[in-house]
Amino acid sequence: MQRWRGLEDIPQDWGRSVVTIGSYDGVHRGHQLIIGRTVERARELGARSVVVTFDPHPSEVVRPGSHPPLLAPHHRRAELMAELGVDAVLILPFTAEFSKLSPADFIVKVLVDKLHARTVIEGPNFRFGHKAAGNVAFLTELGLTYDYEVEVVDLFVSGAAGGGEPFSSTLTRRLVGEGDVEGAAEILGRPHRVEGIVVRGAQRGRELGFPTANVETVAHTAIPADGVYAGWLTANGERMPAAISVGTNPQFDGTERTVEAYAIDRVGLDLYGLHVAVDFLAYVRGQEKFASLEALLEQMAVDVKRCRELIAAAESLA
Repeated sequence: MQRWRGLEDIPQDWGRSVVTIGSYDGVHRGHQLIIGRTVERARELGARSVVVTFDPHPSEVVRPGSHPPLLAPHHRRAELMAELGVDAVLILPFTAEFSKLSPADFIVKVLVDKLHARTVIEGPNFRFGHKAAGNVAFLTELGLTYDYEVEVVDLFVSGAAGGGEPFSSTLTRRLVGEGDVEGAAEILGRPHRVEGIVVRGAQRGRELGFPTANVETVAHTAIPADGVYAGWLTANGERMPAAISVGTNPQFDGTERTVEAYAIDRVGLDLYGLHVAVDFLAYVRGQEKFASLEALLEQMAVDVKRCRELIAAAESLA
């Protein structure tokens, strides 16, 4: 799959495309319907499929300080889109100048001149251009002039997560923020993932017999509510069962919120400086401050046992 950052990265000889546009944060199951249809239609037409997305999130430019927590960084979104069969991902730098493009100018500069769109596939509520003035009807109208068709796909599937609300990135962020990582996984179609570099912390876990990888997360990452979770730690391509702690470490009067993962039953791991991924399977308990260090150690042993059981059960179903 090709990855382009900016219009200038698109090859000059790029042929006709089937295109979809959106933030697609999380590439959840609703997004997968649209992206999957984009790939399918491209193959039907003998064209290539392109996903157009933006960095930073448009809201940060239009309303500074309003950047939402991100369910997946751009490289992860690209990986997920590649798994769906997408031929190219175009990340457009979303600047103040770019935000002022009229809907018509956006269509001409991006879809027509650069991507040579044959078909554009979107959800029914798609908006674009300056002040989000463009919609599906306008996109369709200009397709008559610029020789592309528009297909609308309803991405609003729903399930038990969020009490039956339609699947969306907003709902997924809310569930993650509440610690409902199982509900988030229902929408995403996989466990919610947090990524970052392993940095040196206070090393108390090592002293207590539970050495953890202290993950310095990517900016704006959607981090689950404080507590203990079962999941996996992936490093150097190896996926390891893990007990994960999110919070400020109140036992030691901590103030900085961290994500720490203990690779269960692994000894001698040296992960400092590595980029790792933490996948959240299930919530185990909330963050607590115990009466003594001994009580904390007893609870940690119980937590690890519970995490081991939850992970084994999940892996037996995979």
